[in-house]
Amino acid sequence: MSDLKLQDPDVYAALAREADRQNNGLELIASENFVSRSVMQAMGSSLTNKYAEGLPGRRYYGGCTYVDEVEDLARSRARALFGCEWVNVQPHSGASANAAVYLTCMNPRDTFLGLDLAHGGHLTHGSPVNFSGILYQAEYYGVEPDGPLAGRIDMDRVRDTALRVRPRMISIGASAYARDFDYAAFRAIADEVGALLWMDMAHPAGLIAAGVLNDPLPHAHVVSTTTHKTLRGPRGGMLLIGRDFPNPFGRTAPKSGRTRRMGELLDSAVFPGTQGGPLMHVIAAKAVAFKEALEPSFKEYARQVQRNAAAMAEEFLARGYHVVSGGTDNHLILLDLRNRDMTGRQAEQALQAADITVNKNMVPFDDKSPFVTSGIRLGTPAVTTRGFDESACTVVVGMMDRVLQAPQSDTVRRAVRGEVLELCHAHPLYDFVTA
Repeated sequence: MSDLKLQDPDVYAALAREADRQNNGLELIASENFVSRSVMQAMGSSLTNKYAEGLPGRRYYGGCTYVDEVEDLARSRARALFGCEWVNVQPHSGASANAAVYLTCMNPRDTFLGLDLAHGGHLTHGSPVNFSGILYQAEYYGVEPDGPLAGRIDMDRVRDTALRVRPRMISIGASAYARDFDYAAFRAIADEVGALLWMDMAHPAGLIAAGVLNDPLPHAHVVSTTTHKTLRGPRGGMLLIGRDFPNPFGRTAPKSGRTRRMGELLDSAVFPGTQGGPLMHVIAAKAVAFKEALEPSFKEYARQVQRNAAAMAEEFLARGYHVVSGGTDNHLILLDLRNRDMTGRQAEQALQAADITVNKNMVPFDDKSPFVTSGIRLGTPAVTTRGFDESACTVVVGMMDRVLQAPQSDTVRRAVRGEVLELCHAHPLYDFVTA
C-alpha cells in the first residue's frame, strides 16, 4: 500500500479514513462482515489481470491453466461446504446469480411468487423497479400482521396464494426476515402447483453451511447466494444445486438434440447469458473463504453469530422495543420504531453520529416511504468476527438505547462514541490499509 500512497495519495487517504471508520466504529449492518487477510490478499492478486470466459477446461481465452486450478478449488470446496452436486462460482453478485436463475427458469411475463419486499423480501424477488418485476409477473406472499404468527410467514396463506396464481416459480429468501424457513413445506406447495422452487440464501448462507439453520438444498431445485454476509467471503455470488436434474422445460442443445440438465442451463445463463468474463481474483478469494468456512472454527463463529443476535433481540424486547416477529432465528433483527415516535432515517442518523452503523429499513405494513421508513435493520456477523459475545452485544444494545432515547443530544452521542471506541479497541481489527 506504500506504493499507492505515493502514486495516488487521494485514494489512499480515502481508504485510510474508511479503515479508521471500520476499526473504530460498530458495524451492525446485517449484510456486512470483515474478511480475513488471506481473502483480501487473494482479491488484490495478479488474477485481476486475467480474462477467462467459459469454464475450467473449456475457456475462450488462452493462458488459463492456473486460473482453472483456482476455480476448480473454489468449486470443489463449495460442493464440500454445502454438500451439493453442482455449483457455479462465477456470478459477480447475488443479483447476477438471481438473474441467471430467472433466465434459466422463466420466460418473459411468466408468473412467480416471492416474499414481498415490504415484508422483508429482496429487490430481485419482484420489485417493480427491478428487472425481476419489470420482465416477469410478480405475485407476493407476506408476513402476518397480528396473532400468534405476527411478523412471520403463514405457510397456509402461501399455499392459498400459490393455488390462486399458479406460479412458474416460487422464490424463498429475504433481506430483512429474522426467522428460518420451512423448506419442506415450500417444496410441497411447489410440487402441488407444478412450480420450480428457488431459494436465495444470500443472508443466511454461512449459518446454513455451519448447520445452525435449516438446509434448503435437499428441497429447492436451485439455490443462489452471495459469498459475503454471514459466509464471510468477498463480495460476489454463487449458484448451487443439491442434485442436478434434467431441465424442466424439455429444451435441447441446438446441435446434439440431447436434453440439457439444470446445471448446464445455469452455466449458460451465467455466461454468456448474463455476464462476460468472470472476476478471477474474486473467485480466488471465494476459494480462500470456502476453505476457512470448512474449518471447525467457522461453525463456532456461526453459532456465536446466532447467539449474539438472540441476545440483542432479547435485550431490545426487555427495553420495550418492538422486535418484528418477536425475536430472531438467524443473524439479523428488525426493529419497528413506531412505538418510539421515531423514523428509521432519524435512528440511523443518530446512531451513525455515535459511530454505530445500522441501516434504515421498511417494516411490514409500513406507513412511511423507503427513504424514511419506520424501522432499522441490524445484524451480528461483523461484530462477531471482531470477537463480541452475548455480553458485549447486550452492552451495545444499551448504548443504542441511550442514543435512541435522546437522538438530538450531542452530550449522549459524545459519551457513547467514547464507549464505542473503548469497546472497539478491546476487540481490534487488522489494518485494512496495509493488509
